[in-house]
Amino acid sequence: MASECVKVVARCRPMNDRERELKCQAVVAMDSSRGQCFIRKPEGAEETPKQFTFDGAYYIDHCTEQIYNEIAYPLVEGVTEGYNGTIFAYGQTGSGKSFSMQGVPDPPAQRGIIPRAFEHVFESIQCAENTKFLVRASYLEIYNEEIRDLLGEDTKQKMVGLCPQLKEHPDRGVYVRALSQHTVHSVAECEKIMDTGWKNRSVGYTLMNKDSSRSHSIFTITIEICTTVLADENGEDHLRAGKLNLVDLAGSERQSKTGATGERLKEATKINLSLSALGNVISALVDGKSKHIPYRDSKLTRLLQDSLGGNTKTLMVACLSPADNNYDESLSTLRYANRAKNIKNKPRINEDPKDALLREFQEEIKKLKSMLAEQLDIKEVPGMFFHNNEYRLYCCAQQVMEAGHH
Repeated sequence: MASECVKVVARCRPMNDRERELKCQAVVAMDSSRGQCFIRKPEGAEETPKQFTFDGAYYIDHCTEQIYNEIAYPLVEGVTEGYNGTIFAYGQTGSGKSFSMQGVPDPPAQRGIIPRAFEHVFESIQCAENTKFLVRASYLEIYNEEIRDLLGEDTKQKMVGLCPQLKEHPDRGVYVRALSQHTVHSVAECEKIMDTGWKNRSVGYTLMNKDSSRSHSIFTITIEICTTVLADENGEDHLRAGKLNLVDLAGSERQSKTGATGERLKEATKINLSLSALGNVISALVDGKSKHIPYRDSKLTRLLQDSLGGNTKTLMVACLSPADNNYDESLSTLRYANRAKNIKNKPRINEDPKDALLREFQEEIKKLKSMLAEQLDIKEVPGMFFHNNEYRLYCCAQQVMEAGHH
């Protein structure tokens, strides 16, 4: 099985108002044509800047659209073909992680990676021929090392009573037991679910960021693909399944800068511990000598286990502040990212998944079509793409049959 390294890009945001008020100087520079990032010590003008090379380097004048088209597009395209993919943003609090992942609607070029991925997935579905799709979405956060379903009935209730909370399956990998899955048929439905979950996220004010994410969040799109033009010797449809994890990590932070106290300080401690565990996993993977990879040290590393050294195409966006008063944090982020680019994954197409809901729905639809035709005294009920009309037909047929029983 062919292996590939985790893709890593560095992105530096412009100075924010606070940094301009403090009259900060820029210590980060980039050569985007070579994917190089340079950072110099504020007090060491004579010292040679430290240099790092990544798969991409994007400075303050680059937009999210360019990052997506150059780096993220091939990864998401792979998911529509049956690969697993993960995109996550890393960096100190206030460095632009949520901006890169979520973006803003105006200007359009700065729309985030997540909404662009939604459009990409459904454009691929619309262009596919002789293929049916089932698309589902889930959204969770890890807050104070507890998992919360952001789309559940009680979003502030931690998922207790589920023993164990995290499960591992030979085909599915690590997953959250009882996490709600929502079938989606369009970009608009994805955005609606995303907005609902985003409003339920844990955010709070700090000196570094007035809307600081106090949790890690993972939005997952699962795509089941049934291609009817490719059939095996038994005449069965060819099934594949891809999964896309869109991860917005909480930022690493120092209490002296954020002014965190009380509950905010407790949140920051948990955030830093989980990010430290992530760093330990990355170090163990690239060390080459470690026999044990400490995935179980945090919920975050368990959920990202398949994305780091497993069956997934992974992209890390390392977000930076250009300001000299964030030199230590920016250097730490660059070193973190430099280690991550050496992780080797072994992505493969997930063919004929044993737990495919699409297979069950296909068989059920055949039965329901036949029963519905008898009920309505017609010969055939037309069906098109599964993600659109056939799923509605499936629901409609269930209602008709239930009404018949009554």
